[in-house]
Amino acid sequence: MLWFLTCVALLLAGYFFYGTFIEKIFGINEKRQTPAHTKADGVDYVPMSTKKVYLVQLLNIAGVGPIFGPIMGALYGPAAMLWIVVGCIFAGAVHDYFSGMLSVRNGGASVPTITGRYLGNGAKHFMNIFAIVLLLLVGVVFVSAPAGMITNLINDQTGLTVSMGTMVAIIFGYYIIATIVPVDKIIGRFYPLFGALLIFMSVGLITAVGLSSEHTVMGDFQVSDMFTNLNPNDMPIWPALFITIACGAISGFHATQSPLMARCMENEKNGRFVFYGAMIGEGIIALIWCALALSFFGSIELLSEAVANGGPGNVVYSASFGLLGVFGGIIAFLGVVILPITSGDTAFRSSRLILAEYFNMEQRSLRNRLLMAIPLFIIGGILTQVDFGVIWRYFGFANQTTAVMMLWTASAYLLRHNKLHWVTTLPAMFMTTVVVTFILNNSTLGFGLPMNISTIAGMVFSLGVTALVIKRSKGKGEDDLADEEKVEADTKTA
Repeated sequence: MLWFLTCVALLLAGYFFYGTFIEKIFGINEKRQTPAHTKADGVDYVPMSTKKVYLVQLLNIAGVGPIFGPIMGALYGPAAMLWIVVGCIFAGAVHDYFSGMLSVRNGGASVPTITGRYLGNGAKHFMNIFAIVLLLLVGVVFVSAPAGMITNLINDQTGLTVSMGTMVAIIFGYYIIATIVPVDKIIGRFYPLFGALLIFMSVGLITAVGLSSEHTVMGDFQVSDMFTNLNPNDMPIWPALFITIACGAISGFHATQSPLMARCMENEKNGRFVFYGAMIGEGIIALIWCALALSFFGSIELLSEAVANGGPGNVVYSASFGLLGVFGGIIAFLGVVILPITSGDTAFRSSRLILAEYFNMEQRSLRNRLLMAIPLFIIGGILTQVDFGVIWRYFGFANQTTAVMMLWTASAYLLRHNKLHWVTTLPAMFMTTVVVTFILNNSTLGFGLPMNISTIAGMVFSLGVTALVIKRSKGKGEDDLADEEKVEADTKTA
């Protein structure tokens, strides 16, 4: 239990100390009007309270990633918890803060537009395609996962027979409604309540383990295990762990979600709490599920069997009902189901807004919103017929590649303003090496090259990108400031 509490304490310290440091580097301006005021349209740009924006942001970014990813990462042992803490403080929360605050500074722009402003049109076109692909994969993952869990729950606990296809259709129907209605009608009204349920459920489960006479939180692991690969299937930590635990440590999906709340945040001073703080909250959720996976089954071998017999969803089901009984298990399980649903609808909403920016189509009218949304749902519906495991593998790689692009965008911004860019450049270099090594080494998705060659190539590529970004970004501060002034003038005029 002490290890788990230490990890939680480190995350909280990261928010108060490193988060404040990042905020000072960025340089907030409390007197500057945010897009929620300058571009208010009653649909996507709607001022909301800080508490509400935080809880919506937490739900938007916390899909099944901070649960399924840490459960799969737990197969490597407590080393997974170490990456969650380090990755969350120095990479994930920094990534989320800059993706949100750069959107605020650029009139609520989506990630492709921001990337294009600081890295050039080539990067913008790449991110437009990549972000839409990622969001469609997220939408599909966050339809299939909750549909499967709800189907199992109903069939096991009620004796009724419900098909997976029926649940997929119901969830898709909800997604269509939530994607096109004003943000404050469903998302802003109900998601804060779901956010409170999520926090209550997570705390309740880890407390149940701590009070249980049968289970001990991290009780059988040694300090040395934090630096040891305990995977029973002999899977290497490098680079797979850093792809597997995506949302719990760093996630490019968050860069597509932060602009949603950047359009609703009332003051720049709230950015650290909303963006950096929500990622710290997700890191704590990831720690809870990693600790639950390591503690509930008694050994990594038994955890591996549970995963093999039903995936991470089976781990969630077993832990929820095993620790809290039928009633508490249903509440906890539904709390987990809510996560992907509340991220899936915002994934499609983000897709709509990215396409609207690309085609320069205003979104006040319902007709225009439907024109952008309906093709996305048709494609998403087709993708639900693809095997979930295949979709999840592509999602993991696409997710971390998007995070890399956002980190380099933040570095370019800091370089242009002659600020300490290493706070984003170092995690960008590390994650660039991770994704390049992974795609070169992985035989299923990539090229199947030997690990040593893949790693060296990843490091060389990362150094090359670093040199290119530094060279192209330095000395462009005046142009960048002029762009920001133009954006601010345009939003005031609008």
